[in-house]
Amino acid sequence: MSLTPELLLHGYSIGIFPMAEHRDASELFWVDPKHRGVFPLDGFHISRSLARRLRRCGFSVTINQDFAGVVSGCADRADTWINAELRDLYHQIHQTGHAHSLEVWDEDQLVGGVYGVTLGAAFFGESMFSRRKDASKIALAYLVDRLRQTGFQLFDTQFLTAHLASLGALGIPRSQYRLELEEALNSSADFTAPLIQLPEGVIQRITQTS
Repeated sequence: MSLTPELLLHGYSIGIFPMAEHRDASELFWVDPKHRGVFPLDGFHISRSLARRLRRCGFSVTINQDFAGVVSGCADRADTWINAELRDLYHQIHQTGHAHSLEVWDEDQLVGGVYGVTLGAAFFGESMFSRRKDASKIALAYLVDRLRQTGFQLFDTQFLTAHLASLGALGIPRSQYRLELEEALNSSADFTAPLIQLPEGVIQRITQTS
C-alpha cells in the first residue's frame, strides 16, 4: 500500500501503525497488536546506575535538532522495519509538527535518541538508538520527563520488549489501549514547550512518582 501523511496519522488515531518487512521492502502493512506496550508516565524506573550515568555522562539533550539523524540512527541496524517510504513519511509529518525527536549528544556527536508521533496528548514512540553506553536509556528518561511536564497522558511503545519492561513499561490488552488512546486524543499537549531539563531535576521528578 502507498500511504499519505494524512492516512498515516489516521492510522495512529484508530490504534494501528505501519511497518515494513525490512529496509528494502516496497510495501507496508498495518499492525494492530493484541497486547500493546505502554509506558506509564509515573512508572519509569531509574536504577542507581542509570542515575549515576545521568549525572556524570556529560551528554547534552535537545529536541527536534536532528530529526533526520535520529531516524537514520534508528534505521542503521541489520534488521529494521524502517524502509524508504516510512522515512519519507516521518519527515513529512515532522514538518507539520506531528513527529518529534529527542537527541543525545556527546559534544557535537549524535550518540543516541528517540523519535515518535504525537496526536493530542498521545506520544507514539517509534524507535530509539544508542551509540554510547546507556544513551537510549538516557533519552527515554528525558523523554518521559518531557512528556509528563508538557501534558501527555499516553506513551505508546507499540510492543513490550524485555528492555522496556526493565524500565517500567507494561503490556495492556488492545481494548484497554483503545480506551486510553481515545482519552488522550481528546486532550492536548505540547511536546515543544520550552523546558529546562537538567539531570538532577529529571531524576528527582521521575523518582518522586515511580
